[in-house]
Amino acid sequence: MDVFGSLPLLGATAPTTDVTEAAPAAGPLIALLAFGIALLLILILRLKLQAFLALLVVSVAVAASSRLVNPDAVPLTQVANTIVDSMGGALGFIATIIGIGAIFGAILEHSGGTQSLAKQLVRAFGPEKASWAMLLTGFVISIPVFLDVALVILAPLLFALARDTKRPYLYFGLPLVSGLAVTHAFVPPTPGPVAVAYLLGVNLGWVILFGVMVGLPTAIICGPWMCRWLADRVVVPPIDEDAIVAIDDENLPSLKTVLTFIGLPISMILANTVVEQWVARDLPDGLGGAERASQLAELLANADAWVQAVTFLGHPVIALLATTIAALYFLGTRRGVDRETLLQISTQALGPAGIIILITGAGGVFKGVLKSTGITDALVVVFADSGISVLVLAWAFATLIRVAQGSATVAMLTAAGLIGNFVTGLNQPQLALVTVVIAAGATGFSHVNDSGFWMISRYLRMTEGQTLRTWGVISTMISLVGFSLTLVLWQFIG
Repeated sequence: MDVFGSLPLLGATAPTTDVTEAAPAAGPLIALLAFGIALLLILILRLKLQAFLALLVVSVAVAASSRLVNPDAVPLTQVANTIVDSMGGALGFIATIIGIGAIFGAILEHSGGTQSLAKQLVRAFGPEKASWAMLLTGFVISIPVFLDVALVILAPLLFALARDTKRPYLYFGLPLVSGLAVTHAFVPPTPGPVAVAYLLGVNLGWVILFGVMVGLPTAIICGPWMCRWLADRVVVPPIDEDAIVAIDDENLPSLKTVLTFIGLPISMILANTVVEQWVARDLPDGLGGAERASQLAELLANADAWVQAVTFLGHPVIALLATTIAALYFLGTRRGVDRETLLQISTQALGPAGIIILITGAGGVFKGVLKSTGITDALVVVFADSGISVLVLAWAFATLIRVAQGSATVAMLTAAGLIGNFVTGLNQPQLALVTVVIAAGATGFSHVNDSGFWMISRYLRMTEGQTLRTWGVISTMISLVGFSLTLVLWQFIG
């Protein structure tokens, strides 16, 4: 199979009129982009400026200076309005999804659902295959629960498994973080893929579908076999008995309950995607993204009642909201949690979510500035005749930003902004694969400038060198395997 043969080549999908107009200023605009990215790295790495502020500062600096190299760029008097409009457009959908998802994950965590899933999967797999149970636990639980939170909650269970099986805890810890990392990056409603999906204009159902199709085999390939091989090559401190906390199984929700709540919103969103695809079969070919969306919305508004019901319930906002309200009752009130405690849990969950929402919004601002200054058009001019595929370029953009500044979320948002003009004309499944390949690029090559690197180093009790030789290798393999599987999947939808 020629993996690269049917990939979309750059220039084939770009709007020719805009590219032609941007051509004279392509060189200076690319230089302006390089200046912006260099400034972003200096602000984050050297000056330790928070990513939200750094993205805003860079966006303002690039927009304000763009008229020096492109007379048609955003006027200086409209720079602030461009920032505000881009922030507002990005946050309308993303903030709602991330906020609701954060509360849902917090309720699941407080109820003991995370521990219940892990312990019952370990019981089902048995001690000999407990590493596979931890991989699957990480893969499932990272859909509603943030990676760092899940690692903190499950660290005592890792030590208990190591004590009971007489094996190094890395045998279980590395597969766990592998599973956590894959779905945290590949599968909505976690912030990264949600933001990229919004910026590229792709239905979340398609991203969930292809995120799982790519993510699950990626997790398996980068799971227990590879993790055991790596774990055997490092020596970690002995188990600290004080870190082993007994968990009362009687007070945990059942595995069936946990899986139902995690699977419910995903099933509703996927059902909506299937119905939309079925309705869209009547649309003419060759429609632009905005025109297609408008005509599809009109068809859905006049469709049968059952189609409208599925579309309503399957919208990500409604699906997550309904599931969260149900979780508050069945995992909270019905289990004896008082209303004040539930309010406190929900409020605390929005603290970390607020930071992510603002960073994501700032990423939307950066994307808006790249478009309004003509930089995205200039990128198309530079790469139009290169013969590089959209998937390769998207992965490369995300990887380079990830290696340079460490944050996977910033890498995803920046790559989505840079690739925006290259995906014109792609259908929804293709856009979903571009989203997944950006997630793959932003996951790999974790090292000392990545906060997740230090989190894993701390909770798995490894030195910096040991973390590089284990988690650094695993994250890189996740990126490469995810990228390769996306290329293969493209052959079946391209």
